[in-house]
Amino acid sequence: MNTLNIVKPPEGTKAPVTAPAAAPNFASKSVPRHLARGVIGFGLIIGSIAMVPVAGPATLLAAPLALIAFRGCPTCWMVGLAQTISRGRLERQCVDGVCTLTKADPAAEKAS
Repeated sequence: MNTLNIVKPPEGTKAPVTAPAAAPNFASKSVPRHLARGVIGFGLIIGSIAMVPVAGPATLLAAPLALIAFRGCPTCWMVGLAQTISRGRLERQCVDGVCTLTKADPAAEKAS
């Protein structure tokens, strides 16, 4: 049997705030590059299914290559598209264990 012991901090003290775990990054370097990966991935899936009547079931072997273009599944590609579009525009700020998403300050980005 596995047990987990949790020790609470004494009353009146704050628990240390830890940084949130880094989320997977599916973003590309640019939106056009990300869209090109999507065209390749969806093209491989659609093409492999459409070619079955012409060339036989062996064409379905091209479909798994789409996973390489997508860097996972089509959902991963969609998440990456959202990350690529929002890169540099949104900023996560964590204060006292509460994280919020705000617009990034473009002047602070140019200064660094």
